[in-house]
Amino acid sequence: MQQMLVTGGAGFIGSSFVRRMLANHPDLTIVVYDKLTYAGNLDNLEDVSQNERYKFVDGDISDRHAVERVLASNRIDTVVNFAAETHVDRSILDPDAFIRANNVGVYVLLEESRKHRVERFLQVSTDEVYGTKPSGKFKEGDPLEPNSPYAASKAGGDLMARAYYATYGLNTLVTRGSNTFGPFQYPEKLLSLFITNAIDDQALPLYGDGMQVRDWLYVDDHCAGIETVLQHGAPGEAYNLGGDNEQHNIDVIRAVLGLMGKPETLIKSVDDRPGHDRRYALDNHKARVLGWKPSMSFTSALEQTVAWYQRNEWWWRKIKSGEFRQYYEAQYGQRLKGK
Repeated sequence: MQQMLVTGGAGFIGSSFVRRMLANHPDLTIVVYDKLTYAGNLDNLEDVSQNERYKFVDGDISDRHAVERVLASNRIDTVVNFAAETHVDRSILDPDAFIRANNVGVYVLLEESRKHRVERFLQVSTDEVYGTKPSGKFKEGDPLEPNSPYAASKAGGDLMARAYYATYGLNTLVTRGSNTFGPFQYPEKLLSLFITNAIDDQALPLYGDGMQVRDWLYVDDHCAGIETVLQHGAPGEAYNLGGDNEQHNIDVIRAVLGLMGKPETLIKSVDDRPGHDRRYALDNHKARVLGWKPSMSFTSALEQTVAWYQRNEWWWRKIKSGEFRQYYEAQYGQRLKGK
């Protein structure tokens, strides 16, 4: 790896990956290609903005001519695709944006990578492509049974990556991470939303009974897994990056409130969302064979995450206005009024 294109690199997990790779690979140059939609934020990359091995390009992965230019002009040998519409609730409100980014965009990246003889292409995906799992853990060969427009669009991107390996011989890899959390996460996801709401003593709108089970993975561990798969994964294969930290949503929120010294009366049960998966769980044995495993305990990672949002109000307060307020009202306004 000499010249890497990181699409969606100004987002939550993407920016953490960029910081990690610049620190761990002194001969690597990274071009971040990001459309800077609501979740893309150059503040996330402020600490590497002066690094001479980092470059930012504003662009859309579904814009074929723009992707062609950035690959050709920078002689890219490795592509890691984080660029995606990622929030299930938004996919229910507006599926169109998810198809354009997560299907058309992935196709454009794969096709242009093939034409420019990119040596390695990694598609960052999600455990949600598998659907729900009442017991046991998902393995990479299990059927993909997505239950939301978001999950379905990500499954399509995974399958397209596989097809480009089988048909064209492009060296593709797919990682499927479990619920990821940590600093710089756009405050619409469960933990980042509830921590920032709790700081302001605002209601925490918890879907249904809160007994949904998620497998939690700290963002640094997720990025370490992507790095491991990128370096050691077999072409054409998918790898689960599970955190081995299954928690009920209600228990996670109670732990957050306990750390913050806030009352549980802030929790407001609201009507569940359509097609809400009850449980996710990933078997990460295949990635462990490559030498990766989660290193951060859930308790320590949660403490660090809560403390970061408490210390960094400058980052999230300006986000939770404008477009975010419109989304929040559309998503939770009537739900909260009904409680």
